[in-house]
Amino acid sequence: MKVIQPHKNLTLSYIIRRVVLIFIVIAGIISIVSILHYVHAQANSINTNETQVFATDSKPYGLTYGEWTAKWWQWAYSVSKNVNPSYDDTGRYCSEGQNGPVWFLTGSYKHKVDRYCNIPAGKSVLFTILNSECSFAEFPNLKTEQDLRKCAKEMQDSVIQVQAIVNGVNVMGLDKYRIQSPLFNFTLGRNNILGLPAQTTQAVSDGNWVFLKPLPVGKHAV
Repeated sequence: MKVIQPHKNLTLSYIIRRVVLIFIVIAGIISIVSILHYVHAQANSINTNETQVFATDSKPYGLTYGEWTAKWWQWAYSVSKNVNPSYDDTGRYCSEGQNGPVWFLTGSYKHKVDRYCNIPAGKSVLFTILNSECSFAEFPNLKTEQDLRKCAKEMQDSVIQVQAIVNGVNVMGLDKYRIQSPLFNFTLGRNNILGLPAQTTQAVSDGNWVFLKPLPVGKHAV
C-alpha cells in the first residue's frame, strides 16, 4: 500500500484521497472489478452499523479489527513485487497469497486502475481507503513501539477526506473506521515492494478501512 506505498503508506508513501470501486459477480465465485478514483457524494447512504459492515468493536473470525489490518499488511508485504496486487493494474494477481475467510483488496500507486479478479463466494472483504504504516526497517531512526505509533498517526492525520461506495451508495460514518493496529511483525522476501533487503521487522499501521461481511451471490459494486 507510507491503501500499499513502498514508503509511508500502501497509500502508501504519499497522502492522497481515494476510493475503491469494486464490481463483484458471484456464481460460486465472486468476480470483482476494482476502480480507484475520486467520486462525488451520492444521495443515498449506508450506515456502517448496518448488517453489511463489521462493527469496529466486533471480532470477525476471532480477531479484532486492528489484528485484521495487521494481517492485511503482512499479506501485502509478503507478495513479490512482480506479482503484487498493488502493482497490478488488471487484477490478474489478485489471488496471490490469499487464504482464510477474509479476502484482501489493495489500492494502487498514484493512478486509477480497473481490476478484474475472482473471489470465492462466502469470503468477507477487507480493503483500505487510505492508510499509513511505519516500521523499523523503513525508519531505522525509530526505536520504540511508541515511535512507530506516533509516526503512523502523524501521517494518517494528514488525510483530509475519505469515501467508500457499496452498490452505488455511500458508506457513512467512516471516521469511526479509522483503526490503529497492534504492533505486528512482517517479513520481506527478495524482490519485495519496499525495495529493502530480505528481513523480518516490526510495524504499526493507522488507516481508514471497510470490512464487508460476505456479499450475497450476484453483482455488486464496492
